[in-house]
Amino acid sequence: MASSWGEHLRVTIFGESHGPQIGVVLDGLPPGEAVDVEEIRSFLGRRAPGRAPWSTARREDDAFTIVSGLYRGQTTGTPLCALLPNKDPRPEDYAELRRLPRPGHADYTGWVRYGGANDPRGGGHFSGRLTAPLCLAGAICLQILRRRGVSIAARIAQIGPVQDEPLDLAQPDPEILLSLAGKGLPVVDGSKGRAMLEAVAAARAEGDSLGGMVQAFVLGLPPGLGDPIFGGVESRAAALLYGIPAVKGVSFGAGFQVCGRRGSENNDAFCLEEGKIRTRSNNDGGLNGGITSGMPVVVNVAIKPTPSIARPQQTVDLKAGRETELAITGRHDPCIVPRAVPAVEAALALVALDLLLGTYGVLGKPWGSVGEGQ
Repeated sequence: MASSWGEHLRVTIFGESHGPQIGVVLDGLPPGEAVDVEEIRSFLGRRAPGRAPWSTARREDDAFTIVSGLYRGQTTGTPLCALLPNKDPRPEDYAELRRLPRPGHADYTGWVRYGGANDPRGGGHFSGRLTAPLCLAGAICLQILRRRGVSIAARIAQIGPVQDEPLDLAQPDPEILLSLAGKGLPVVDGSKGRAMLEAVAAARAEGDSLGGMVQAFVLGLPPGLGDPIFGGVESRAAALLYGIPAVKGVSFGAGFQVCGRRGSENNDAFCLEEGKIRTRSNNDGGLNGGITSGMPVVVNVAIKPTPSIARPQQTVDLKAGRETELAITGRHDPCIVPRAVPAVEAALALVALDLLLGTYGVLGKPWGSVGEGQ
């Protein structure tokens, strides 16, 4: 199914942007895992709209109800289903979109794929609103992973032309990474963050938008997770990350910077640190042959500029069969990148837990050693 993902941990996301509710089903969670509901709310708050100058004015508190799979604060091992009502829909903003597809959106492709039966309001099932249930699922997985010594942290690496301070891919400072979640704008260098906000404000004043890049670190994964060829960690992670609307590129480690290097510059030389095999650098992003090496897994996610902009754009009237001009109104983010950060973390949490379940099983004793290295 197109809206389901996972091998050992199966996640299914459902609902539409301006429908009555959206939700998620997680099948395959290990039983007996404590779930902190307040921690889920806090994580969802990082993604929620209407709270910052770079965010849409749509007000959704992302309140949720877990209707199955949780008993006395613990997972039961059966499918966990959570529902999130849409409290601030405004479907009238999209009345014309059934015949006037927005450039850069899935209005036209969705119309073709589903023969006009798709819900076009706010993008329907293609909307970024569907990252809320993704984040809810990821927040649960993050709690389970943390108890196994695995942590995930992402930051804004770039917005428009402004880039954050580079980090050491082989030995990133855990304190810096874990502090990012508490920041209004998750960047390492505050001055760069202010420059990013200025760039977003300038684009918004001109009726335009900006894209950027999210960089995420997965710390504590043991070596040996994943499979070769189509079952590699890169393949699994990319499949889920590309399900986040506006993601147009996924790379690992040094990413496309490797294109201009020689092998002698790019190879990660092996070394011993306290008896453990490590690498001096981490240009491969902790992965070789689709399998984890024990180094930090580093993922770079390119986010395109918000396609809904105030400037007039050319489109085609599907009913009249002629070219026309479209002025998009409504509530839209001038930059999606900050709200994409927790969505990337959530997706990688699902990937990591799926990998661990596949290697160690649901109730296997080796789970206790995960994250301890070799």
